[in-house]
Amino acid sequence: MNHNHKAILVGMLFPLLLGAASYVNAAPKQCRHHDDALEQDEGLRQIANIPLQWKSKEYNNAEHLESLVHFKILGINDFHGQLSTGRTVGGRPVGSAPVLATYLKAAEAESKNGAFIVHAGDHVGATPPVSALLKDEPSISFLNLLANDFCEDSDKDDKKESQHKRGNAKQQKCNIVGTLGNHEFDEGKDEMLRLINGGNHINGPFLEEEYEGAEFPYVSANVIDNSTGKPLLKPYVIKRVQGMPVAFIGAVLEQTPSIVTPTGVAGLSFIDEAEAINQYVPELRNMGVRSIVVTIHQGSRQRFYAGPTLQEPGSLDGSIADIVNRLDDEIDIVISGHAHSFTNALIANENGKEILVVQAFSRGTAYDDINVSIDPVSKDIVEKSARIVTTYADVEPGLSLDEDITELVSAAETAVAPLINQVIGTTVNGVSRNTNPAGESPLGNLIADAQRSKMGTDFGFMNSGGIRADIPAGNVTWGDLFTVQPFGNDLVTMNLSGEQIMRLLNQQWLGQPFPRILKVSGLSYTWDNALPEGQRIVEVRKADGSPLNLTMTYSVTVNSFIAAGGDNYTVLTEGTNRIIGANDLDALIEFISSLPQPFSAVIENRINRLN
Repeated sequence: MNHNHKAILVGMLFPLLLGAASYVNAAPKQCRHHDDALEQDEGLRQIANIPLQWKSKEYNNAEHLESLVHFKILGINDFHGQLSTGRTVGGRPVGSAPVLATYLKAAEAESKNGAFIVHAGDHVGATPPVSALLKDEPSISFLNLLANDFCEDSDKDDKKESQHKRGNAKQQKCNIVGTLGNHEFDEGKDEMLRLINGGNHINGPFLEEEYEGAEFPYVSANVIDNSTGKPLLKPYVIKRVQGMPVAFIGAVLEQTPSIVTPTGVAGLSFIDEAEAINQYVPELRNMGVRSIVVTIHQGSRQRFYAGPTLQEPGSLDGSIADIVNRLDDEIDIVISGHAHSFTNALIANENGKEILVVQAFSRGTAYDDINVSIDPVSKDIVEKSARIVTTYADVEPGLSLDEDITELVSAAETAVAPLINQVIGTTVNGVSRNTNPAGESPLGNLIADAQRSKMGTDFGFMNSGGIRADIPAGNVTWGDLFTVQPFGNDLVTMNLSGEQIMRLLNQQWLGQPFPRILKVSGLSYTWDNALPEGQRIVEVRKADGSPLNLTMTYSVTVNSFIAAGGDNYTVLTEGTNRIIGANDLDALIEFISSLPQPFSAVIENRINRLN
C-alpha cells in the first residue's frame, strides 16, 4: 500500500471473529426493499450510459469557450461495503472495490483538471461480512486509498471540535466528498462519528492498529444536533479547480427517523432537505461561490431515456422530484442515491432552472461520469454532461485492478474467512426473497418461521426491508446468511391483542411511503387493494384455520428494529410483557441447521390479495 496508509494487521483480528455474531451491528436499521432485477438489467445499463448534455445559451462564443475551466465529478451511491466480487449484470461480473477504483482513476486521468469523487450516502451499513465484521472500517479505508495528498492533512481536531467549520486551503483540493445516508446510522450517531473521525472500536483494532477515520470530509446540512441547534456535520465544503470555487452541500432523506432504530438517531432532528440546502446558498454566494453541487441520499427510479431532458410532469417521481423543484437557482447538479437505480436527467426547478440529477445504481456497479465547465468570469457552471457508466470487470479498465485496494480487500477477506466460510446447510435451487403480487416470499416465510420457532410464540412478523439478499443454491454458508440478515437485530417477544394485530397489518399501507408488506408465520391473512388505507385487512386466520379473535391476547415475535416502531409499525410499541431474546441471524442459522437437508422454502398462500 501507499506509504501514508496503515499496515495490515490481520493476525490481531482472528480471536475477535470466533464469537463474532454477538457484536455485529448492535443498533440496526433498514430501508426499502430494492429491486435487484432492475439493477441487473443490461438494457437499462445501456440506456443509463447514453450521455446527457447541457450548455448555457449565453456561452456560445468559441473564443470565450476556450477559457472555460473543465473538470469531472465522479459520483457513487449506496456502496454498502461491496468490497468483494460477486455482483453481475447480464451474467457479466461488475463492481468490487478494486474494479470501481480502476474505473474512477481512469476517468480522472481523462480530465485535464482532475476529478472530485463524491458519494451520496449508504457507503456503509447493510454490508457484507467482509466489511461489517470489521465495523465497516475497510469501506472507509477504500476511499482513503483513492484520496489525493491534499486529503491526508485533514484537520482531525477541527472535525472533532466543530463540524461546522470550513476546511483549510489544502482540504479545498482534497478530491473526495461524502455525505450521510440512513444506513450510516445503523449503529447510532456515536459509531457513525467514530467511523468518520477515527478511534478504535471497542472490539478493535481490526486492519489498522490505530483507526484514524476518513481522510476526506463528510457534509450534511439537514441533520441537526438538538443540543446545539446546529448541523451535526459541516453542511458544505468548498473545493477549488484552477482557482474556481465549487461548493458541495450534503443532505439525507428527511424521513430517516422512520426507517432507523429510534435509539440510533436520538438527540437528532432531520429537517426538510431543500430548505436545509437552500439556507446556505446566500452564504456561499457572498463568498463568491456560484457553482454548487448537492450530494443527497434521496432519489427515484428512471427506467427510460427521453432525450435531452425529462421535464414532463411525473417524468421523475418520488421525493427527489419535489426536492429538486424547490432548490435554489444557484444549484447546478444533484448527485442522488437511496433508490438503488439510475437517474440521468435535466429537471427544471420551480423557476425553470435546469438542474442535472444523477444516480448510479448501487454497490459499486456503476458511477456517475459528469463533465463540468466553469466560466472563469462568472464562476458559474456553463456546461454539464453526464452518463452512468457500469463497472464491468471483464473489460478494460476493469481488468487492470488497483493494487493497493486489491491488497486491502484481500486482507479483509482473509481476516473474516474462518467464520464466513462455515457451511450451515444446502439448497438445491436457493431461496428467493422475490414476492408474489400479494407480498409473500419464500425467504420471508423461512425467516419468519425461524424467528417464531426460536422464541416459541403464536405468531411471527418480519419486515421485508430487513431481508437483504437471496439464499444461493448449493452450500449455504454463515456468510451467505449474514448477507441475508446483516443488521444483528435481537428478537423481541410481546403480547398483542387480536385488535392490535389487525391494526399492525393495516399499518403496512397506512402512513407509509410505499407498501411495506410484513412476512408472517403462524397465521394467514387476506387484504383488498380496493379498500381505503387503514381498512385493507379483510380476514386473518391462525395456522389451524380458525379466525383471529380480536379480544384475545396472542404472543408475537418481531425484531428489535420494528419492535421500537421502525418502518412506522407504531402498534408494536404498545406490546406488553416484552422479552428480548436471541440474535436474528443466530435464530436463522439454528433453524436452517435443524431442517432436513437439502432445505427449501416456498410460497404457501399465507398472504392473499384481492383486487
